[in-house]
Amino acid sequence: MQVAEPGPNAAFYVVMNAGSGHSETALRESTIRDVLQAAGRTCHLEIVEDPAQLGDIARRMATRAREENGIVVAAGGDGTINTVAHEAVRQGCLFGVLPQGTFNYFGRTHGIPEDLAEAVHALLGARVTPVQIGMVNDRIFLVNASVGLYPQLLEAREHDKRQYGRSRVVAILSALKTALGRHRSLRITLDTEGITRKLRTPTLFVGNNRLQMEQVGMEPLTEAVEEGELAAIAPRPVGKLGMLGLMLRGALGRLGDADNVIGFSFKRLTVKHARLSPRRGIKVATDGEVTRMRMPLVFQVVEGRLLLLKPAADAASSAAGTESGAGTS
Repeated sequence: MQVAEPGPNAAFYVVMNAGSGHSETALRESTIRDVLQAAGRTCHLEIVEDPAQLGDIARRMATRAREENGIVVAAGGDGTINTVAHEAVRQGCLFGVLPQGTFNYFGRTHGIPEDLAEAVHALLGARVTPVQIGMVNDRIFLVNASVGLYPQLLEAREHDKRQYGRSRVVAILSALKTALGRHRSLRITLDTEGITRKLRTPTLFVGNNRLQMEQVGMEPLTEAVEEGELAAIAPRPVGKLGMLGLMLRGALGRLGDADNVIGFSFKRLTVKHARLSPRRGIKVATDGEVTRMRMPLVFQVVEGRLLLLKPAADAASSAAGTESGAGTS
């Protein structure tokens, strides 16, 4: 897919999520502005103080980027990146990332530095690469989407982070507390490629990120994501010790060895309640953001709609891999 590279004077429209403190936010803002100013590039930057305003600000900045042939940039964690990417896809404008989250799966997968100054410098020499996104109903996801226990875990994690601070240790301890607590299993029907199966599981997790699949030890699904599919993981119902065992396997990168985990890949998957239910909707997590959606849920892969600015070396290797794959078909 041929896409136009940004012009040498293309402006950057940066949507930055406020940090945990005023001084941290001010430092990030000055770093972004200083690097771009030193390079002679125009920077329009808006800070999101209220998470409820993120969608409106992202929409406004992406619209301006499209109208001015500029680049909309997300500076924040996976949730911020997801929201800005959604608007970039809607507007068809170029998209850049300055990762500032806890795990930064999307940025790390695409070779984007976690150091802020290095990431801004990388934007200046980046190449445009169309990348795969996932969709569930009308929402996109870059890293993962899920129903059941995982959205509960995310809501608890956000609550604990507000109390105890944002760190990987807090995130892990919060996950353990939630996973080992009381929760109901989902009873769902899965339809994909003409195959229907009924499933009882505490959570259905759909991944669109090679790095995350590698880290938990789901190697066949890693290859599927690389080849343009989405990866589904669903543990069978287990007790507290069984759940602890699954979490330990995932932390050690050996989840694929577990007998009580179902994993498969797909391009389109429809999820319905297995039996009549009075519930009109279900909580769905997309890249860490939890919303309520109506059933059925339709998960599908969408190729090439997100026009990502990747660091030049990483973008070149991706392009070479695509050309190589095309030559062997």
